[in-house]
Amino acid sequence: MGLFDRFKKAETRASLENPAVPLSAASLFDWGGRSESGIVVTDETALQVPAIWDAINFLSGTLASLPVHVHLKTPQGTERASPELEQILNVAPSDYDTSFEWRKYTFDQVFSYGRAFSLIERNNAGRVVNIVPLDPRDVSVQEIPDFSTARKVVQYVHNKSAKIYSFEDVIDIPWMKHRDCVSHYSPIQVNRDIIGLAIAATKYGSKAFQSGGVPPAVLQGPFQSAAAAVRASDDVANTMAKLARDGRPVMALPLGHELKSIGFNPEQMQLVELKRFLIEEVARIYSLPPTFLQDLTHGSFSNTEQQDLHFVKHTLARWVRQFEQELTLKLFGRSSDFFVKMNVDGLLRGDLKTRMDAHGRAIQTGIKTPNEVRSLEDLPPMDGGDNLMMQGATVPLVSQGGNEDE
Repeated sequence: MGLFDRFKKAETRASLENPAVPLSAASLFDWGGRSESGIVVTDETALQVPAIWDAINFLSGTLASLPVHVHLKTPQGTERASPELEQILNVAPSDYDTSFEWRKYTFDQVFSYGRAFSLIERNNAGRVVNIVPLDPRDVSVQEIPDFSTARKVVQYVHNKSAKIYSFEDVIDIPWMKHRDCVSHYSPIQVNRDIIGLAIAATKYGSKAFQSGGVPPAVLQGPFQSAAAAVRASDDVANTMAKLARDGRPVMALPLGHELKSIGFNPEQMQLVELKRFLIEEVARIYSLPPTFLQDLTHGSFSNTEQQDLHFVKHTLARWVRQFEQELTLKLFGRSSDFFVKMNVDGLLRGDLKTRMDAHGRAIQTGIKTPNEVRSLEDLPPMDGGDNLMMQGATVPLVSQGGNEDE
């Protein structure tokens, strides 16, 4: 009986193009793909790499902290709407999770497993009452082979019983979809070779320090038998371990014996440079500037500020737009005037000076009212604060008693 034989009964083959290809094929990597370095890489072992841990937590935490609002398109423009649904999205999607916890978990799964699912629970009137995150490893996506509708369903398996939910009731955020438009790619498994190298480098460094920083060596001497060579090797290994514990750097060898290093020591292997290169590789996987992974090797004041703009424009904007459009489609449908929008201005929350300068300019140029700005700062509205204002310092020159021709 093979490793995967016991799963054959549960295997789903539903591809419209090729029924012989299981749609769950991409999920087989969840068991762990062996990298070229010999390390088995899974979602759990990948988190042992500090750069992976930092990248996932930084991205998911940033996206989870952004405010989420519901807007309505009107002939006059857009306006905030549906306070009940906004309360669910922005405060607590269920009785058990805060909005931050739900979104943090969602993007944690996206950046590790490669996909996240959340179930939308509605009452009899069709109103959203709860949004519950699902374990993506227990979810299989199946496309119904109905050529007239081509609908999709999401099957959630729990305690060996299958629960089938309609496509409209499941929020689906994939990292990247496979060409069959049903399964997905995992960033961990697709890049398991580079992640396996990072894990192997860490383990090598740990082993080197465990042996007192002494690289693997070969002992040469006038041994009378193989057993004598083994005993001498054991004696040397035990002595080296004792010297490492005692902090003593000197070991004596009998006359005629010589200890030679084999392989490469950490300096010759450029272990420090390798680990720094691996940080840059992880930054490429997640489209993050290295400064956001605490690598300031090539950082300066000017380019770090530009990388901050790069992060918002090219990395964060992609996930914000995908999350907004998925929520809009699943909550309201494709023809509704309601839409969901995340407020990226929330990133300025920790920068008081920049935030106040932006608020002041928005009021002076008639973009926002004072009460709209006060609402963003969690301050109560004030009388007369609902009117748009304009800076009045720019006036025609003739009104100041000057000559137009001058």
